[in-house]
Order: sequence, then structure tokens, then C-alpha cells
Amino acid sequence: MVFDILTAAANSAPQTKFGFKEALFPENGPPNWIGISVLTILAIMLFGSLFILFTKYIEQSNIMKQYRETRTNFWRAPSLREGVTKLDKNSAWRQIVDDGLAAEDQHSKMVNETDAHDWLYGSLARSEATVNASLAKGLPWLATTGATAPFIGLFGTVVGIYRALINIGIAGSASIDKVAGPVGEALIMTAVGLLVAVPAVLAYNFLQGRNKRIAEQLSGFSTDVLANINSKGVVKPAFLTAAAAKAAPPKPATAPMMTNTNTTPKP
Repeated sequence: MVFDILTAAANSAPQTKFGFKEALFPENGPPNWIGISVLTILAIMLFGSLFILFTKYIEQSNIMKQYRETRTNFWRAPSLREGVTKLDKNSAWRQIVDDGLAAEDQHSKMVNETDAHDWLYGSLARSEATVNASLAKGLPWLATTGATAPFIGLFGTVVGIYRALINIGIAGSASIDKVAGPVGEALIMTAVGLLVAVPAVLAYNFLQGRNKRIAEQLSGFSTDVLANINSKGVVKPAFLTAAAAKAAPPKPATAPMMTNTNTTPKP
């Protein structure tokens, strides 16, 4: 009998719903516009970070693939002007070669030989910097997201806790069921901020490492192009000369000349 009375009382008691939806759109109050704004900003940051991650990864993969093609096709051509036709039209490596050849055409107009070399070197360095700057686009967004997303989520949490305390004060009840639910809802914003920040930081470090690897390849390729232009096509990359040396047939070994040291006495 007593058990039935307690069960009926529990079922008849009002059930308060807690959750992420209830934190943004409470039943007995206006919508949490600050929380909705914070969630919208974090969602934009997340989707922007994912977009940059995938697009930059594809761009970097294409450049690395084109670099492998330059080692097999471009440098085996008789000259730079013939080899550049084997590169993709929109390739970063072709841009460096085109800028180098354009600088070579104006190379002879320089009166001083030192100025001419500096002009050619500066043209290749400027082309290399342009490619690196293009690869770095979007990375500041990832850095900004990783640095600010936790604080944006924390701001949403602070506002949520403030709203919860105001509602508790109005209700005049500070029991655990009145405090734990609203505060727990507010802490969701901090979790969402961390969920957005951590992938952004990981993506930034991942893409930055690949950019440094590409920058090293660009620097080496630019140096090889500069040496080839200054030597009128004589100097080739080290890997190409090493491969040619391995492919060359070995020279036949010559037998050492034998000298007769035996002397016969004269009769």
C-alpha cells in the first residue's frame, strides 16, 4: 500500500527535462540567443577547418605528385625549354621554371654580371615565395580556431551558468536537481569548444609539416634550375648524375704488367 502511494506520487511529480536542446530553447522562457550564437560560431569554425584541411591536403598531394614527375620527366629533357612542356600548365614547378626562363631572357640586358646573377636568383626566390604563400592560405584560420574556440565555448558556458543561477533565484529553490541540470547544460558549450579546437590544432600542425617539406623541395628545385641556367644546361641535379653514373657500363679491368726479375748469369 505504501509502495503504491510513493510510486503514484513520483509519477505525478513534474518531470524537468534537461539536455542540449532544452539549454538553447527552454520550455518556460525565451530562447538562449547567446548560446545559439556561440553554437553557430563554433559550427562555422568547425566546418571551415574541415574544408581547409581537405582542400589543402589535396593541393599538397598534387604538388608532391608533380615533384616526383619532375624527377622522372623534366630533368631528363635536353633543355629547360623542352622540359617545361612536360609539366602541368598550372603546376607550381612549371611556374618556377617559367619565371626562371623569363629572367634568363632579361639576363643579358644586365650590364654587370653580378647584378645579372642577383636578378636571376631574386626572380626564382620571388617565384618560390609566391608558391609558399599560396600553400599557407587557410592556415591562419586553423590557428585562430584552435586558439579561440575553447574561449568562445567557455563564454557560452559562463552565460549558461548565469542564466541558470538567475532562474534558480527566481524559483527560490537551490536543491541539487535545480542546480545540477542547468549547470550541466551550460558545460556542454565548453565541450563543444574543445571539440572544435582540437581538430583545428591537429590539422594546422599536420598541414604545416607538409608545407615545410614542400618548401624544402621548392628550394632544392629552384637551386637546380638556377645552376642549370647559369651553366647553359651543363649542370644537372645530383640525383640525375648519380643515376647516370650507375647506369654507365663499368670499365674493363686492365691486368698488371708482369716484369721478369730473373737474371741468368752470363757465360
